[in-house]
Amino acid sequence: MNIKNFIAITVTLLCFSNASANTKSTLAVGWELWYPYQYHNNQHELVGLDIEIFNKIVKKAGYNIAYTELPWKRHLQYIKMGKMDIAMGASLSKDRTEYAYFTKPYRKEQVKLYVRKGTRQSIVLNSLADLSKSNYMIGVEGGYYYGKLYKKLILQAEFRAHISEVIDLEENVKLTLKGHLDGFLVDPVTMRAFVDKYKLFNEFEEHSVEIYQDEIYLMLSKSTMNEHDLARFNDAIESLQESGELSEINQQWTSLQASKR
Repeated sequence: MNIKNFIAITVTLLCFSNASANTKSTLAVGWELWYPYQYHNNQHELVGLDIEIFNKIVKKAGYNIAYTELPWKRHLQYIKMGKMDIAMGASLSKDRTEYAYFTKPYRKEQVKLYVRKGTRQSIVLNSLADLSKSNYMIGVEGGYYYGKLYKKLILQAEFRAHISEVIDLEENVKLTLKGHLDGFLVDPVTMRAFVDKYKLFNEFEEHSVEIYQDEIYLMLSKSTMNEHDLARFNDAIESLQESGELSEINQQWTSLQASKR
């Protein structure tokens, strides 16, 4: 073997080694209070739909993790900066792919417009775009993804004038009950859990206007993770999907919340 071939092979092996091994002993994973996906139960254990699924995936992929509670906006920034390794419950968007890998989807998510009980018929919206020419005010949570159409519309001042951004669902609920908002955007599983937790039965109803429905993913920071890590997570997700374990967890949590209505 001549010296040129030897050097080429050595460089290739070194590159492969660096790309295939994540030297971090424990991966940093963020979470925030998002009932019933991520929260502390009465025993102060971190539980929820996303937590249960993620723990299964991590165990299958063979990683150690450490959870840190932090707001979603900051979490995304930390993923970008490499201060956090993984984010759960993420929607896929082009700008996020610039700084993060996205795994295969592990569940589905949809977003609906919720309004005060008895007002659905009087709030005339055939599409989200109709909000621009209406007198309605709709609440959203900062940092969350509400679909491609919303992302496009929010760039328009006329549409943005009808959007109120707050930090959490609880504030949107309070503002709507007080009459300051006509409704708010949230996924049905979260809404059902919130209604049960705060005993707000018969206070809200789902509007018929379509908002958003898509797949949900794990985000891996490109600053601290590599394609080998991505492959391991994808293999774990695929295996758990084929065995029916992810579907079973999803069904258990969805059925639990639906039964409490």
